[in-house]
Amino acid sequence: MAAPPTPLVFKVSRREPVLITPSEPTPHELKPLSDIDDQDGLRVQIPLICFYPYDPSMQRRDPVKVIKEALAKTLVFYYPFAGRLREGPKRKLLVECTGEGILFIEADGDVTLEQFGDVLYPPIPCLEELLFDVPGSGGMINCPLLLIQVTHLKCGGIVFAIRLNHTMSDATGLNQFLSAMCEMVHGAQTPSIQPVWERDVLNARNPPQVTCLHHEYDQLVDDTTDNVPLTKKTHRSFFFGAANISAIRGFAPLHLRHCSTFDVLTAFLWRCRTIALQPNPNDEMRILCVVNARNRFNPPLPRGYYGNCIAYSVAMATAGEISRNSLGFTLELVRKAKANVTEEYMRSVADLLVIKGRPWYTMVRSYLVSDVTRAMFAEMNLGWGKPKYAGPAKGNVASFQIPYRTKKGEDGVLVTLCLPTPAMERFVKELDSTFKEQSNGGGNAKSPLSSL
Repeated sequence: MAAPPTPLVFKVSRREPVLITPSEPTPHELKPLSDIDDQDGLRVQIPLICFYPYDPSMQRRDPVKVIKEALAKTLVFYYPFAGRLREGPKRKLLVECTGEGILFIEADGDVTLEQFGDVLYPPIPCLEELLFDVPGSGGMINCPLLLIQVTHLKCGGIVFAIRLNHTMSDATGLNQFLSAMCEMVHGAQTPSIQPVWERDVLNARNPPQVTCLHHEYDQLVDDTTDNVPLTKKTHRSFFFGAANISAIRGFAPLHLRHCSTFDVLTAFLWRCRTIALQPNPNDEMRILCVVNARNRFNPPLPRGYYGNCIAYSVAMATAGEISRNSLGFTLELVRKAKANVTEEYMRSVADLLVIKGRPWYTMVRSYLVSDVTRAMFAEMNLGWGKPKYAGPAKGNVASFQIPYRTKKGEDGVLVTLCLPTPAMERFVKELDSTFKEQSNGGGNAKSPLSSL
């Protein structure tokens, strides 16, 4: 069993933060967010990070100058990002498009990319140094909607880190913004995908009418043993290569082995995680799958829509059922939960959120999973090649599934997980024993713990 890497410690010196404004005049107007956007569960900041090795072209073009100019051009088209959120009646969020700009920090780190070694995956060491929380900038209302820090490394490489106010966009929307920025770097005058606001398409109906079951918004009392402070939790990442995923498929019944990698891996992890937590067998356990619902609409939402269009589809079963049954049991539940997300389901979610005052999705006895394997952050070329790692910087709330290539060149899926420390130790043992049994049966999948 591979031990977690020794934490890397380094210092970063930062210039004073500056505001990047659109390079051309933009409209000053109020733009309401959708009733999906402004739910409490999205009133959070989410960090993304990209590591770029040194490239000789960086000497010819100053990376910071390149990025700042590209951002200013991109904000002409995505000008709401340069505004500030205001809160109206009934907690309704609106963007005042003021053109004030996004927050930008230039910094120098006394560390090389090589010193990160093989730990270019969440949790990112010294994240607070690579993405500084500028005092007063982290709120929802009247604060910058994007914060970007570019850190020069001693080796000549750079770290590009971004913090997004989640009410503005989901992963698909953020990727669209960053792709437009990359196009500007490469000389484009306009984005290839024109941004579409149209947040009203995901507003509640009048009158609102909840037509579907939404257990993801059940208000539950948290009496679980895993409700402990982050300081008493362990945050780790696990790599699942093709052999691992093939081995997991082998545990599923024949009629379910065609299921997507996300479905198979999520069902497997939900079962292992439940066993590791050791809940009461009668406790109801939940999995919340973040589903991109753009193509669930007829017609689909406009291609350039960059608001949140996600649902937290939920499946439920008792801990005893999950632990006692084979992988096929949880796999069927995951598939059915995702299939529940339809256009009507999304309309019903918006209606419920308005009726109930925009509540949080429940995290009580819940495993929240987000698939970013299709977000294409790893394709983010700012003029000096693709990043060595690009994706979420941490996964202490959601468990992310991230496309990843190991140092040996093996492609697969990286999974972040955060559990109470004793439960993480049991989770690790469960993984090890599962793949050891498979190996003894003639399989060739190594434990995900030894693959990074």
